[in-house]
Amino acid sequence: MYTVEEDKINISEGSKINLDVKTLISIVVGIVSLAGIWFTLTAEISQLQLDVVRMHDAVELNEEFRIKWPRGEMGALPDDAKQDLRISYLQKEVDYLRTVVKDLEINQAKNIIDETK
Repeated sequence: MYTVEEDKINISEGSKINLDVKTLISIVVGIVSLAGIWFTLTAEISQLQLDVVRMHDAVELNEEFRIKWPRGEMGALPDDAKQDLRISYLQKEVDYLRTVVKDLEINQAKNIIDETK
């Protein structure tokens, strides 16, 4: 008959395990492979976390730029300054031409009234 006490394995500090070299090398290679995979994944996760932090900073800077640039709080380009000067000059010239046109219209209206008298 078969008893449970016969299947008990006594493991102690002095126990011996009988393994062939092929099995031992396979175990070592497996452990080294798992360690390599672990370190690779850990490095990739760290790199991705760093990339996320950098992207977050870039988004914050872009947000600040997007809000402040149109308001003129972050300065202006030299071309913008030139363009503003040109627009100002053209605005003054248009105002002058409008006064000239009004004067001409008034003079022409006076001439028409004088001719009808």
